[in-house]
Amino acid sequence: QVQLIESGGGLVQAGGSLRLSCAASGRPLSNYHMGWFRRAPGKEREFVTSVSRSGTNTDYADSVKGRFTISRDNVKNTVFLQMNSLKPEDTAAYYCAAGSRYYGLTWQRENEYNYWGQGTQVTVSS
Repeated sequence: QVQLIESGGGLVQAGGSLRLSCAASGRPLSNYHMGWFRRAPGKEREFVTSVSRSGTNTDYADSVKGRFTISRDNVKNTVFLQMNSLKPEDTAAYYCAAGSRYYGLTWQRENEYNYWGQGTQVTVSS
C-alpha cells in the first residue's frame, strides 16, 4: 500500500497563493491516479482536482478552474496543488488521494480512491 502525507497548508489572505504537496511512500506514485479533495467546515468532502498517472490528463472542479493547478513528479513521488487567487470559500482541510483502478472511473468520487492522506488545513482570510 501507499502512504500519503500532505503539507503546505496555512493561513493566507484572500488573493494570495499556496502550494500544497503530497508525498507518497511505500509504492511508486506512478502506479496511481491522484486527486485532491477538500472538506469545508460543516460540509461534505468534495472533489477539487485529479491528475492521470502520466500527468497528461487533469480535471478540475468548476469552483477552482483557472485558479488551481495540479501537477506531479513521479521521480520525487510527489503531487502538487498550486492554488492562486485564493478566496475565503476555499477555506477547508485539503486531502490527497491515490486510486489504483484503471477503467470506468470519473475520479471525482471518493470511493474511486484507495488511499488518503491525513489532510492539511488551508484558511483564507478576507
